[in-house]
Amino acid sequence: MPLQAWNGLDDFGKVVSKHGCFAAIFVIFRDSSGSCSRPAFAKNMPDFKLAVDKNNKATELALLRVCGTVQQNPHMRAFWASTISFFLAFLGWFALAPLALEVATSMGTCENQLYPPEDNPKRVAYLKYKSLKTGKAYCQYGKNDDTNPTDCNPVPQDILASGTADEKMQYRPGVLADCVCTPGTECKDIIANAGVAAVASTIFVRIALGTLLERFGPVNVQSGLMTFGAFWVAMAAAITAPWNYTLIRFFIGCAGATFVTNQFWCSLMFSPNVVGTANATAAGWGNLGGGVTQIFMISVLFNPMVSSGMPANTAWRVAMIVPAVLFLICAATMKLLCWDTPTAKRFDVSVTGKTQKPSLWDYVVVLKDIRVIVMIFQYSACFGTELAMNNQLATHFRTYFQMDAADASALAGAFGLMNLFARSLGGITSDILFKYVGFRGRIRAQFLALFFEAVFLFCFGMVDSSQPWYVALAVLICFSLFVQMAEGTSYGIVPFMNKQQLAVVSALVGAGGNLGAVIAGFCFYKPINDPLLPFQVHAGYVMFWALLSPCYYWREHGGMFHGPAVDKTSVDKTSVDKTPEPAGKKPQAAESTETTV
Repeated sequence: MPLQAWNGLDDFGKVVSKHGCFAAIFVIFRDSSGSCSRPAFAKNMPDFKLAVDKNNKATELALLRVCGTVQQNPHMRAFWASTISFFLAFLGWFALAPLALEVATSMGTCENQLYPPEDNPKRVAYLKYKSLKTGKAYCQYGKNDDTNPTDCNPVPQDILASGTADEKMQYRPGVLADCVCTPGTECKDIIANAGVAAVASTIFVRIALGTLLERFGPVNVQSGLMTFGAFWVAMAAAITAPWNYTLIRFFIGCAGATFVTNQFWCSLMFSPNVVGTANATAAGWGNLGGGVTQIFMISVLFNPMVSSGMPANTAWRVAMIVPAVLFLICAATMKLLCWDTPTAKRFDVSVTGKTQKPSLWDYVVVLKDIRVIVMIFQYSACFGTELAMNNQLATHFRTYFQMDAADASALAGAFGLMNLFARSLGGITSDILFKYVGFRGRIRAQFLALFFEAVFLFCFGMVDSSQPWYVALAVLICFSLFVQMAEGTSYGIVPFMNKQQLAVVSALVGAGGNLGAVIAGFCFYKPINDPLLPFQVHAGYVMFWALLSPCYYWREHGGMFHGPAVDKTSVDKTSVDKTPEPAGKKPQAAESTETTV
């Protein structure tokens, strides 16, 4: 079934029943020819490259049909502009994460720089240290307490009498890493604080975008965010101390708000029958930047520069210039080549059916709904977890598993690379369950994704350094699958929250994701001086919000265990609770044009 014949859930259901779910995912992302000629069924439509509905929104997602002027193909220009800009924003947002130890070394904040082991042999970070490669520990004959050591055990008397010089050493500074940055050190705290700052700033900007998008439109907002982000990503090359490291990561974090524009823009361009798939794909492939940056910054930029003879202190600074340049190119391209809506260069709020001007009171109205609050925190438990992992994983693999930079970034990158399909899979699963079970299916999909996310996050926190790296990778991939599926299942619920407050609900839920990363950083990963316990505690946080899924209920849609309340004057032929909607009937989601985050 070629993509140009794709017509929403009906066609997807046919492919699922015949070939299976993964084949169906492949079908919706495939364009059989990539031809820019107009499809046969679009002959009576306006002069667009894609088939459109009566509102001029695209009814198909033809990924390879990208040619034509902006008047002929505003839809795919918006799709790819929103996807690529968000991808690059993620790339720059977390570019410093895999380089954290190099930055710490340049700032002089490693434990063995602040406290040279020759002068401070009893530092706890040293006493606990053991090289996984050589099997040698800093304390050659063990430490006096495995949990809270204060010193190494003394050299046995018989060794003092007849041992070699190496055997007579109580402390072995030579086994320490070039940069000791383990939990409990000042170095680790500085990196954790900067990571929290990077996601905290995005909370405020995402909330503000609920109003800014309505006032200035997607093109202006997205171009402005990318230009602002480019300046601060470039400024990262000038980091010299912890205060400006944290400050620069704070301002770079503003680029993370491009997520809200990404979703809002696609919703303006695509018809209800494909808007869920378009939003899920644009967001998922944008999030992919969080995984790519782990590999790109180390294996593509930093390591080749160092291999060519450039000092490490210079190499990571030069590497940060690359995403800054990409930001500027993307901003200029969007401004010159894209429109806000299918038929107008600039957005007007009347497009969404809103009759009043945006105001701060809109936020108060939205937050009065307890269902919105639950969704904000459920999103904090999935997207917030993804952001926390983008900050934590590379350093975790380098310090706890003592991997080199390239291997650690590859494993950390595997987490983000699951966005290639996992987020879309979550959105599609929600759509399918809605079609065959009703609205209850969307809520159940959300619960199951969060539930298994919590299970595998806890399992990841149980993988210690004595186990092979591939055990950690296998658990990490399962964990990542459900994290990103949970983000996708949110797509099936958010549009039903408050139809009149489209941008505000999107902004608040999106900000909730960043709030989750802040909570994780301050409450789990920074204060707990243990390499694994923070992951286990974080899993409990995710599970708590998963169990609140029954809070969702609407009279017109129902809840997790109940169907919609049926008015006596409207007699249903069959009970909504017992019988799925007829196959020929269009799902409720197709009536909504809301953006979701």
